[in-house]
Formats: sequence, C-alpha cells, structure tokens
Amino acid sequence: MNPQPVDEVTVACVGAGYFSQFHIRSWLRMPSVKLVGVCDQDIAKAQATGVASFDDLPAMLKSQNPTVLDIIVPPAAQAQAISTALAHGVKWIICQKPFCRSLHEARTIVAKARQADAILVIHENFRFQPWYRCIKSAIDDALIGEVLQMTFRLRPGDGQGLRAYLDRQPYFQSMERFLVHETAVHWIDTFQYLFGELVAVYADLRRLNPAIAGEDSGHILFDHASGVRALFDGNRLLDHASDNPRRTMGEALIEGTKGSIDLLGDGSVGLRRFGRSSRQMIRSPDTSPEFGGDCVHALQSHVIEGIVDGSAVENAAQDYLKVIEVEEAIYKSAETGQKLELAM
Repeated sequence: MNPQPVDEVTVACVGAGYFSQFHIRSWLRMPSVKLVGVCDQDIAKAQATGVASFDDLPAMLKSQNPTVLDIIVPPAAQAQAISTALAHGVKWIICQKPFCRSLHEARTIVAKARQADAILVIHENFRFQPWYRCIKSAIDDALIGEVLQMTFRLRPGDGQGLRAYLDRQPYFQSMERFLVHETAVHWIDTFQYLFGELVAVYADLRRLNPAIAGEDSGHILFDHASGVRALFDGNRLLDHASDNPRRTMGEALIEGTKGSIDLLGDGSVGLRRFGRSSRQMIRSPDTSPEFGGDCVHALQSHVIEGIVDGSAVENAAQDYLKVIEVEEAIYKSAETGQKLELAM
C-alpha cells in the first residue's frame, strides 16, 4: 500500500556534509515545501544551514514530524537512519546513493520499508540530468534509428595526488570499493534508464592512485536485453574538455543505425545523421550553477509530485536493488576475469 497523497509537504534532512548544500537549496526553492529541520552529529554544520538544527535524529523526527526525511549521509549510517525514520512513522524517505553497505543490507532495509507501508526512494540523480532526459527523448523518437552501442568516458580529473578528494569528500580515500560503488553506479542506473534491462557484465578494474584504498579506473562492458552494448570507460585521474569537469563528469557517444548522439563536457547534446559530417545541436550548453544541470532539484521535484498527486516515482528502492545486484556482479567479474550473466 502506498501512502496517501498530501496537501502540505514538510521535509527534514539528516546529514549536513558537502553534498547536502544541493539538497537544501533545492528544498528551499520549492514553494510547496517547508524545510523544517536539518540534523548532523556536528551541530555547527546543521546550524550553518540556517534551518532549525538538531544533532539527534529521533529528537528531530519527534519534534518536527516531517512528511519526508531526506537522508544525505554515507552508506555506513544509512540503514540506521532509515530504521529510525520508519520507527517514527515517516512514510516518505529519500536516501542518497551509494545505497547501504551491501546488497544484503539494502534488501533488509527495503523489506523494512515495505512492511511499514513507506516509500523509500534512492537519490540517484544522474538520470535526471537534463542531457540524459534529452538523449532519452531522442532515442525514443528514433532520431538515430536502432541504437546499437554507447560509450561513456568518465574523466572528472579529481583523483590525482595525495590530497585527492580530501577537500570535498574525504571519506572517498578510505572506501575499499570506490570507482564502481561510489561513481559508476550512476551509469548502471542511467544505462538502464536509457536502454532497459541489463543481462550481462564484464569488468576490468584497477587502482592508480596509491593514496586511496579502492579502485579508481576501469572498463565495464554492459549487455542489455534490448541488444544495446554500453561501455563505461572510467578514470578519475584524467580530465576532459570542460570549464567544469564535474558538470557531466565526462563525455558520451550513443550510436545507432541512422546516426549518433554525443554529449560534451559543456552539457550540450549533438546529433549527427548517418552518412553526414555535420553536427546538429539538439540541446544547448548547460548554464545552471547547480550540480549536474540542477539534477538534484529535478529529482526532488519529481518526488514531491508523487507525494502530492500519488503518481509513481522513479528510483523506488525496490527497483534500485537491481543496480546493487549489477554492482556486485561487476566486482565479481573483475575478480574472476569472466563475463557474468545477470538474473532477469
């Protein structure tokens, strides 16, 4: 059973670290939403948001009774935060990715939410980036005919040296699983959004920067039931042509029988018809000052629409379990050197 639609939406956030700024600015921009609290173990970080501040999650939930709890904490703290929200009767929960520390933990939490008749949505925002919405529309309109393959080259250029990631998200350095668990999950989900169900993966991963614990480079080959083959070519040490390498995080090429679509580092999307050399721009360069073309706001607005009018939401945790299953298969493939079939 889904929670009933509501007229007034109140939101509380737990976690006031680096990425919370994008969540909070989005909530504050929504006239139909009231942000009623921010909680962080470091009360100074919560207070810096200018919203009612707490350093104890149960106390915030009891005091503010929010419609939505937005969880913006690393995987190690997510299961407890979700369990606490469910115990306090919260029926709408948004949780940042990576979702939980393992597939088992994720399945356990999803089952808890289902038992409590709560909607748990994973804050997987890359599929909401405007260039991928544009690419999806172009594919659905058959602008390049039958799609055969896609390549995405991840090149954020933030992974070199002893201080890699320390200024923004220092816990990246200690993650034993990094490139796939923290980053490539975005494209597991995005590839499924664009091309449908995944049926097989092959991965070759490596660590280039000795200052970090996990892998930071690799190639992952995805087979889709639709026949599309997608390649994720990731290297966090290298960059690409962009004034802001974190806007798109890299460049993409989608190829079909009637042409190709490209994504550049400025957020523009181009179309080249088969047999022609000229590129037609079908989405202009991005000008949003917010992260990823304002994808956080797009996702959160989408969830609010679901709360208000009862419509289905993308990235429900039950569906997102497939992303984690694929992630596990990727690491197993890298360990064994084998291509692995996925359960449908």
